[in-house]
This record gives sequence, C-alpha cells and structure tokens, in this order.
Amino acid sequence: MAAETPRSRRVPPRGDDEEQHRKPPRRSTPRRRAGVPNAASAMRSAAVQLSELLGRPPDSVSSLKPTDDGWEAQVEVMELERVPDSTSVMASYRVALDEEGELISYERTRRYSRGTIDRPA
Repeated sequence: MAAETPRSRRVPPRGDDEEQHRKPPRRSTPRRRAGVPNAASAMRSAAVQLSELLGRPPDSVSSLKPTDDGWEAQVEVMELERVPDSTSVMASYRVALDEEGELISYERTRRYSRGTIDRPA
C-alpha cells in the first residue's frame, strides 16, 4: 500500500469585495496642535507656568492628557519642606493648558506627605 501524499489545499481566489472587508480599519492621523506640538512641550509648559504662579519649583508631572481644548496635567509640588524628607508636605495641582500651551486654570486637588502611598479605597 502506497503512502498517501498530502494534497495541497486549493483556496479559491477572493473577490475584491471580500478582501476589502478583511482589511483592518485605518487609523486616523493624530490631530496636530498649533502651539504645543507634543506632550513633552505641554508637560514643560505646565510645570514652568505653575512654578511661576506658585513661586515653588515643580517636583514632577504625574499625568498629562490631551483634551478638546488643549492639555490637562497633574503637577506635584513640595509645599512644605521637612526633615526627614519623607514627611515633607506635597500638593497635587490640576493644570489646564489651551492649545498654545498657555495656562488657563489650575486647582490644588490634594495635599499629602511625601512618604504616603496611595491605597485602594
């Protein structure tokens, strides 16, 4: 008895209509901002402008996201320096920037000790 050789499966050619339905959807290109070209520039702008208003340097930018009107950032600032450093009082500020990167509003949203770790509620 002769061994059977595997047959190659013939796949019928696809029509143009069927192939179009299988293509992944195209991504739209991200919207370019007129004044602030990228997230890094928006991050620097939020930190610098908030520092000018508060008179204290920013410690870090903990979040940044684009909005319909520009950018929104969370900026961490040391409000009261203590020894040891882990007991210093920190504040988190929500900063809104317009499309040109100009600060249009800010709000302190939280105060905490530097050594505090967020815990789930």
